[in-house]
Amino acid sequence: MSNLVMRRPGLNVSTPSASGLVLIASLAALAAVPGVASEYWLSAVLTPFLILSLAGLGLNLLTGYAGQLSLGSAAFMAIGAYATYNFAVRLPGLSLLVDLALGGLSTAAIATVFGLPSLRIKGFYLIASTLAAQFFVEWLLTKVSWFSNDDTSGVLSAPRLSIFGWSIATPVSRYQFVLGVVVVLFAAAASLVRSELGRRWMAVRDMDTAAAVIGIPIGRTKLLAFAVSSFVIGIAGALWAFAYLGTVEPHGFDLNLSFQVLFIIIIGGMGSISGNFYGAAFIVLLPIALSHAAGALAAIGVDVGQLQNLQKILFGVLIILFLIKEPDGLARLVQIARQRLRDWPLRA
Repeated sequence: MSNLVMRRPGLNVSTPSASGLVLIASLAALAAVPGVASEYWLSAVLTPFLILSLAGLGLNLLTGYAGQLSLGSAAFMAIGAYATYNFAVRLPGLSLLVDLALGGLSTAAIATVFGLPSLRIKGFYLIASTLAAQFFVEWLLTKVSWFSNDDTSGVLSAPRLSIFGWSIATPVSRYQFVLGVVVVLFAAAASLVRSELGRRWMAVRDMDTAAAVIGIPIGRTKLLAFAVSSFVIGIAGALWAFAYLGTVEPHGFDLNLSFQVLFIIIIGGMGSISGNFYGAAFIVLLPIALSHAAGALAAIGVDVGQLQNLQKILFGVLIILFLIKEPDGLARLVQIARQRLRDWPLRA
């Protein structure tokens, strides 16, 4: 198995009691944010942060827990966005929640097809297979006008969002809606990884030959990982288009977005539920931190126009450091810091 998904023996960064308390505390804090945050922070920072956390969760179920590498996350997000859009405009009587669920199921079905090569190949060969999905899906959505409801502009306005009479039209309401969806799916995922299916995924991840010997159906387990992962990613894609971008277009789900989702799970921690929040926070906040530090960087000779390149350099360096020094990412560092805080009174 690729070194990218190998785990340290005996290490578990997603201990239910510890990560669950942190997750609950974090979500409670996020629920209180609309009372203090500006509309800019809600729409441009916190909403994409939640959606990217959800996309990271989907990929983490596939890569961090089941050990199947993928670089097609943005493609599956696009499928979820377009599927949800088509259900919304072609079947207007359906509830928004039903549209999201059907969009997620459509993504799961299509992703399972792209996951079939995992029955024969693994590692970076599987990455190449999912990368092909990225380019194929973007091409298909651009060339076939049916997916865009025969709209010639190529850029579709997201339909008006409402649920049970609640209009989701303001930055606060969009943030609250996204937060509600994220809470439900994270809670479901936390339960799932502790279930029998989650234990099967981890057995296949750690050593698929040994898993087959003890009777685990390898092929079915891998395909279920692709389906469940893509269901979550598809819903994240619909939220990305409807609640954040406000438009549905193929170029909103390019390869750069796939890399961002991959960076989230590497930096946050593979095989960790709470790590998706840490990784997404890093991805979203780093550009903001660099823009605020532009004056100081200019004073030491860094051109403001090079901030984007500096951001890429930092991502690359951090990913290499995490893969070499701390494969379990920020989730492990947070766990270590929390343990030291608990032990500090004893040492004093």
